Amino acid sequence: MERIIDILFLLYFGSHIPIALFFDFQAVLPGWMFPKLFVDTVDWYAEEFGDAMMKAKPAWFKSFCTCELFLQFPFFFVALYAYWKGISKCRWIRLPIIVYSTHVVTSLIPILFHIFLHDFTLESYKGPRTFTERLQLSGFYFPYFIVPLVLLLDALFHPVYVNGGSESTRTVKHKPKGRKHH
Repeated sequence: MERIIDILFLLYFGSHIPIALFFDFQAVLPGWMFPKLFVDTVDWYAEEFGDAMMKAKPAWFKSFCTCELFLQFPFFFVALYAYWKGISKCRWIRLPIIVYSTHVVTSLIPILFHIFLHDFTLESYKGPRTFTERLQLSGFYFPYFIVPLVLLLDALFHPVYVNGGSESTRTVKHKPKGRKHH
């Protein structure tokens, strides 16, 4: 690791693996695939914090969780490798990070809008009703918006990518002008 922010990225991808594996994937995979402890934890969380998306599992929400399963989850391991080795040695990660982070940020926008604007009184499962409850529920999702946004900005603008590895502005070496020999 070369930069302090890489520790955040490592923690993000490293922690996302078990969260996705044991909790998020319950939205798209059969319940028998998960230990009872994790099923009970998701049930408790959804009831306690009003996450009707995890209980009702609407098709639009399942589509995001399916993308997480087949696209994002394998990428977590690739990103862990690149950030562990150091991005100056793995500059190839730039484009995959841009694709990943753009996908995740745009996936979280409808989820956050749903949390804040949906009328959950019409749902069969308890959802957040007050602004405080909506803020509390969005707090579980917001890190998966803000960290990918930081990843995206980092991949787009950090000198290690933009200047080919140099933290300072890249200087071009010129050959000294001399006489041409014929």
